[in-house]
Amino acid sequence: MRFYDTTPENDLTYSDVFLVPSRSSVSSRLDVSLAPDDGTGASIPLVSANMNSVTGARMSATMARRGGLGVLPQDLHPQELDSAIRWVKDQSTIYDSGIELGPHATVAEALRLVPASSGQGIIVREADAARSRSHGYLGCIDAAALATALPGAPLTDFLKGAVASIDADDVTDPRSAFDLMVAADLEFAPVMHHGDVIGTLSRKSALRSTLYTPNVDAHGRLAVAAAIGINGDVRAKAKALAAAGVDTLVLDTAHGDQATMLAAVSAVAELGLGLPLVAGNVVTASAVRDLVAAGATIIKVGVGPGAMCTTRMMTAVGRPQFSAVLETAAAARELGATVWADGGVRYPRDVALALAAGAASVMIGSWFAGTVEAPGKLETDATGRLYKESWGMASTKAVHDRFERLDPYELARKTLFAEGISSSRIYLDELRPSVEDLIDMITSGVRSSLTYAGARDLAEFRERALVGIQSAAGYEEGKPLPVGW
Repeated sequence: MRFYDTTPENDLTYSDVFLVPSRSSVSSRLDVSLAPDDGTGASIPLVSANMNSVTGARMSATMARRGGLGVLPQDLHPQELDSAIRWVKDQSTIYDSGIELGPHATVAEALRLVPASSGQGIIVREADAARSRSHGYLGCIDAAALATALPGAPLTDFLKGAVASIDADDVTDPRSAFDLMVAADLEFAPVMHHGDVIGTLSRKSALRSTLYTPNVDAHGRLAVAAAIGINGDVRAKAKALAAAGVDTLVLDTAHGDQATMLAAVSAVAELGLGLPLVAGNVVTASAVRDLVAAGATIIKVGVGPGAMCTTRMMTAVGRPQFSAVLETAAAARELGATVWADGGVRYPRDVALALAAGAASVMIGSWFAGTVEAPGKLETDATGRLYKESWGMASTKAVHDRFERLDPYELARKTLFAEGISSSRIYLDELRPSVEDLIDMITSGVRSSLTYAGARDLAEFRERALVGIQSAAGYEEGKPLPVGW
């Protein structure tokens, strides 16, 4: 990357810069590869953040199915974390993970899980058969059919008109699944194999399977990452996660440039687990060098740019994210390591700029929190709009969740100095309710960015990217005006 006829005199945020088009021989955005070179096996450079309101098992499975990576948060209890990893490994790499409810569940319960829109659905199964998945399938309901239903109506009322299914044996490749749905005029369908449902498909997800390459492990199962803190027995935690099948380990703390982090990285690296080891967060080249020397292979970069983070306003600590990524990525690559840009992205352009600055992948938090796949239930505001709650990982809510087993005095002490936003409404985009919709939007924009730079992959993009510095007015000029202006 190089700057266009300028030299920055101060640190820069994503909104301070823009990409200048260059001579290109890349004719189509589908001709470019977005696979990062960080050793995670991903085919797109997107990672869902290890925040309780962002990444759970369903988010992780969906991210991996489309080629990215989800990082399960450290605040999950060990049994929950183990269960989540194993659940992801049990999911199909082709078909969507079905959302299941019992026959006595109501429309209101279903609509806390999925919006009443086309392409979403509910599998109805006998409650005592949920564990085995081999019996008890009663039917599948297109969520759009629930739009005008009474909230208290049981789901069994809708099974007479349950949607037609697809037989997995008839699906020879991703394209055939799409063609089957078109031929049957289906927008959503369960996928059956030997009499039981093994997943679901929407017409969009069938199409996506022809465009995205799943991120899988050596056994062909979906890849998943998990985070652990730097206190306590980090070696035991790391070994337990590796035994459960985790593919990437993330050592995570707000201030990654500290002795405790270096000791934790060294301890885990010495285990020789053969997994990518992520450590952070930091914003300087010197911190990168120390973490890589300790054994980290990926450095997580970003202090204070996140939407739920109040660190910079509370402490004045942090650094504008574009400059932080630019400096740390260069230092990491000199040492054979890579960086993840964590936080501060609001638009696809920001993801493209992070990659141009040298990031291998971009970690996204709050932007993904307002999606069907994020943990938590759908809520409805006074105007009828759907949203999910999001909160910062240093907030009072997060502190309570993390230290709930402490005695009241110790919990009160930790809560007293909590930072971050404890509750924020992230509204579902009616046109893009799924994280897959956001992945489509982001990767579409980034692919086009590569074609404007004349790059066929991310390595070439880093070399060819031409970056200019703009005024606040220049940034505002780039935003579309409201319809009807």
